[in-house]
Amino acid sequence: MGDTVPREDREMAPRTEPIIRRRRFTVEEYRRMGTARILDEAERVELINGEMVQMAPIRPDHASVVARIAKLLESALREQVIVWSQNPVSLRHEASEPRPDLVLLRPKPDFYRSGHPEPPDILLLLEVMDTSAAYDRQVKLPLYARAGIAEVWLVDVNVNTVEVHRDPTPTGYRDRRMFARDDIVVPLAFPEVTLHGRDLTG
Repeated sequence: MGDTVPREDREMAPRTEPIIRRRRFTVEEYRRMGTARILDEAERVELINGEMVQMAPIRPDHASVVARIAKLLESALREQVIVWSQNPVSLRHEASEPRPDLVLLRPKPDFYRSGHPEPPDILLLLEVMDTSAAYDRQVKLPLYARAGIAEVWLVDVNVNTVEVHRDPTPTGYRDRRMFARDDIVVPLAFPEVTLHGRDLTG
């Protein structure tokens, strides 16, 4: 026996879309996958809002700017900070463990061997933006604000600017300032340190 439902009724019947269920991970689960070698050490991934995100390959110009800023900050601040470069920070309440380009941390005798830095340890966080500009602004910056990180700099090598974000809230940073190559940028935690925009953007 053939199909008794008229063809026109079959075509007008609502289509049901397949249900896609996403599996979110906690920071602890993400770390256990690394310990169990489920994640290859060579893979550049970070945990963002409970999801594992593949990081873009580091281009030479990006690496150069990160190295330049790291050296500049180490020279200016010496023993006052630990310069943490492209290493994880733990944002447990946001189910995230990102790898910012640079972070200035409060000094600890064990250099954070006992655990990745958390928001109270972070004095300044920097992301160097080239192809990642939209992702850094739309995903990572709100994440850092929700986590309560006091100050974030977005160094945009595409247009040679430094965006300074301060005063975090659950809905974003209240204070946003833009600096060009000839401007002077001063870290909130170190008002005695003056940095030129051109030295930061390369």
